[in-house]
Amino acid sequence: MTVEVGQAVQDFELTNNKGEQVKLSDYKGKNIVLYFYPKDDTPGCTTEACDFRDNYESFQDLDAVILGVSPDSEESHKKFIDKHDLPFELLVDQDKEVAEQFGVWQLKNKFGKEYMGIVRSTFIIDKEGVLQKEFRNVQVKGHVEKALNYIREEL
Repeated sequence: MTVEVGQAVQDFELTNNKGEQVKLSDYKGKNIVLYFYPKDDTPGCTTEACDFRDNYESFQDLDAVILGVSPDSEESHKKFIDKHDLPFELLVDQDKEVAEQFGVWQLKNKFGKEYMGIVRSTFIIDKEGVLQKEFRNVQVKGHVEKALNYIREEL
């Protein structure tokens, strides 16, 4: 069952880039920007991560935490964070359970080739753990600003 806007998000636990176990419920009392991306250090994913980085203080001012999720390994996340000086955590979802919970692990088609992958998506979860907004099939350009504006204006 996938999450739905207006409903509480089921708690989950993933490993972060430091090898620590992190639960969604660890961030209760903060707004959460949970974004799913296909792969560390690829062009679109790097642009998106750097846009979140460049707006990090603005999100913090709104009491929001940013969490990136992809199937990449802890080591891959560490390298990505170090290379681009990312100030937020990246979570490892190698078995894609959380991606499936959010309905972002889907059949994709690129140049006529079908494969399973992450559909770039962002979810805004409020301080009580309720999903307030979803951005699916995200286009990177301007996306972080839309997420920031949503939190600023709606939460």
